[in-house]
Amino acid sequence: MTDYKQISDQDGEILVKTARKVVEEYLISKNKMKLDEKFENCFSFNSGVFVTLNDQSGLRGCIGFPLPDKKLHIALKDAAIAAATEDPRFPKVEPEELDKITFEVTVLTPPEEIKVNDPKDFPSKIKVGQDGLIVKFGLNSGLLLPQVPVEYGWNSEEFLRHTCEKAQLPNDIWKNSQTKILKFEGVVFKEESPNGQVIPVKL
Repeated sequence: MTDYKQISDQDGEILVKTARKVVEEYLISKNKMKLDEKFENCFSFNSGVFVTLNDQSGLRGCIGFPLPDKKLHIALKDAAIAAATEDPRFPKVEPEELDKITFEVTVLTPPEEIKVNDPKDFPSKIKVGQDGLIVKFGLNSGLLLPQVPVEYGWNSEEFLRHTCEKAQLPNDIWKNSQTKILKFEGVVFKEESPNGQVIPVKL
C-alpha cells in the first residue's frame, strides 16, 4: 500500500482495532505496544492521521497529526495514546472507561492551501462532507476534521468560522488577507459501539 486511497474497509477495521489495542496496552501496562511486522509493512507510507474517542456524553479525546511527517503505523500509535492521555480538554482515560468508549480513525490527505484572490471566495472553495480545514494566522492554527461540519449540519461559512474559533481566533479572521486556509480530505472508520463492529463513515 502506497497511500490512503488504497485503504480498504478491511484495512480500516484493522486500523481502528489496532488503535484500541495500543491504548489498552498503554493504559494497563504503560508500555507502547510492539506492532507486528505485517501491520507495519502494510501501513508504511507517510500519512496524517487522527484518532477520536467518544463516550455517551460525546467527545472524550481527539489528537492527531495533520501532516504526513510519519509512517502511518507510527503516527497511528502515537495519536491513539495521545488521544487517551494528552488531550488538554479532558482528563486522562482510565482503563475501566474503555468498554464505554468508541474509537474512530481518520487517515488524511496532505493539506493544500486554498488560493483565492478575495477571502470572501473561501466558502465557495470548500466542500462540506469532503474537506477538512486548517486555519492559520500568525502563531495560531486550528483544525477540524471533515466529519465535524456534517455532524453539526454546518455550511461552508459556518465551518470556516468554527475552525477559526478552534484556532482561538476571531471567527471572522478568515476574511483577513493574512490568514491561510488549507483543506484536506480523509477516510474515516469507527466502531459502531464500544469494541463493536467497525464501519466506514460516509460523509
